Amino acid sequence: MSIPAFHTIGLIGKFGDPNVAQTLDQIAAYLRQRHLRVLLDESSARLMPGNDLEVASRARIGEQCDLVIVMGGDGTMLNAARSLVDHEVPILGINLGRLGFLADVSPSEIPHRLDKVLAGEFREARRSLLHAQVIHEGHVASENDALNDVVIHKREVARMIEVDTFIDGRYLNTYRADGLIISTPTGSTAYALAGGGPIIHPALEAVVLVPICPHTLTHRPIVVKADSTIEVVLNAANSTQTQITCDGQVSLAIEPGDRIVIRKKDRKVLLIHPVNHDYFELLRAKLRWGLSPESSPFA
Repeated sequence: MSIPAFHTIGLIGKFGDPNVAQTLDQIAAYLRQRHLRVLLDESSARLMPGNDLEVASRARIGEQCDLVIVMGGDGTMLNAARSLVDHEVPILGINLGRLGFLADVSPSEIPHRLDKVLAGEFREARRSLLHAQVIHEGHVASENDALNDVVIHKREVARMIEVDTFIDGRYLNTYRADGLIISTPTGSTAYALAGGGPIIHPALEAVVLVPICPHTLTHRPIVVKADSTIEVVLNAANSTQTQITCDGQVSLAIEPGDRIVIRKKDRKVLLIHPVNHDYFELLRAKLRWGLSPESSPFA
């Protein structure tokens, strides 16, 4: 593999977290010592008043950067991935959060790992996203992308929703449940896992549907091919307030009778991992396999 030409590096920190400023400053200094151009995300710049870095919008970072380094947890990575996927810029995650399935470089590894990445020693992983559209009275009312999952869920505590679900135009099921998770393989270790869904290797081309607390216990998660068109219709008889959430971060309003159409996005996000990245080792470490229940991250 030829050594990539990383000349302009974008920096994105966890939104609104002043604790990330020190790491941002450390990485910016490291990059400038190597005479690389650094663009700092606008929201991150507010965490570093008085900095002398070049500040840029997320769109400009996507257009001009050869590499983007994201500091935070997986939530920060999800936000960055959605905003940068159309620019096809590689993303490296520095994990300042808890689990870190996407951001897998620890702060203590920063100088060593960055040396390796800039020298072209890394692994690439292309991850699929979902694109969700809300169709209201025949028109697209809203739409957004999701790297982890699209979730159709109730907004009231003690009520269920009822949704008719179709795969490639064929009727699958009517779910009476607290909601329905439509997840990518990347998101299979997130909300879908907590809902009883399977762990799907991120290299697989698949989508999993996981009902949330279904009224009928025989309603189980189902895996379908990634290029399926998934259509969910909020039953007209619903009186429960319902919404869609993309990656747990972007909410789209829906009304009874609305159709939610979910397809795989044409473009994939490019993630950069250390050369020794091992997905199965990551699962063992993050899910604490083989350890006592008290040590589980979900305990």
